[in-house]
Amino acid sequence: MTKWGDRPHWVMDALYLGADGHGDWIGFPTGTFMSRPGAEYTTRHPQVGLVPAAGWVATFHGPGGNVLTYVDMTTVPVWDGAVLRAVDLDLDVVQRLDGTVYLDDEDEFAEHQVAFGYPPEVVALAEAASAEVLAAVADRTAPFDGSAAGWLEVLAGLQA
Repeated sequence: MTKWGDRPHWVMDALYLGADGHGDWIGFPTGTFMSRPGAEYTTRHPQVGLVPAAGWVATFHGPGGNVLTYVDMTTVPVWDGAVLRAVDLDLDVVQRLDGTVYLDDEDEFAEHQVAFGYPPEVVALAEAASAEVLAAVADRTAPFDGSAAGWLEVLAGLQA
């Protein structure tokens, strides 16, 4: 993932798990190294990502995580061979362990619109996607209805 203007952001390896009606699923086994400028992280629990044909990418955390669901608003993700590419547009929908759902980084989104010159269509994409995803996560609408559980099992099977 990059930030607007081809600025570096998160880089990590993942395992391709498969696809369903929601999109492509990728897995991050425990111990996956993730980095971005100024930050590094090694996963302490399994995670699966959903890559739909929409302006977001979701991560569902397995047991031991500090959140249940984390959804990055992005440009529409594109596969470039085995590499997934998307531009992170700051806004995130987060579901905490207690079920609380909220929209995060609205201040960063507002600042970056000006600082990086987000085009109006990119702003509209991020705003529409965040509203749709926020409602879907809060209402537990598919794919935010537990659909990731089966993919976490697929990932666990690959690690066995």
